[in-house]
Amino acid sequence: MESKFRKAKEHFAETLDIPTDIVLDLPRIIIKANEEITIENHKGIISFDDERVRLDSKMGVILVEGENFQIVFMGGSTLILKGKFKGVKYE
Repeated sequence: MESKFRKAKEHFAETLDIPTDIVLDLPRIIIKANEEITIENHKGIISFDDERVRLDSKMGVILVEGENFQIVFMGGSTLILKGKFKGVKYE
């Protein structure tokens, strides 16, 4: 049943030219000049320190690695971090 619902959402997004990540509630990661990263549609912070941030998402755990992380904004399902980024991956 979940698969049919997902396919219907994907078709809806394509028909109305809406980004699929928004309709399917998938994480969206935006990196600005290797100094700021915005992660939208996450499900919560699992762990945070100045070198690693782990976030829960519908796609699994998102791991952000780098140095000198600071939370600039946190609200709803959006997180904005500042620091020097080395990588972002799904665990």
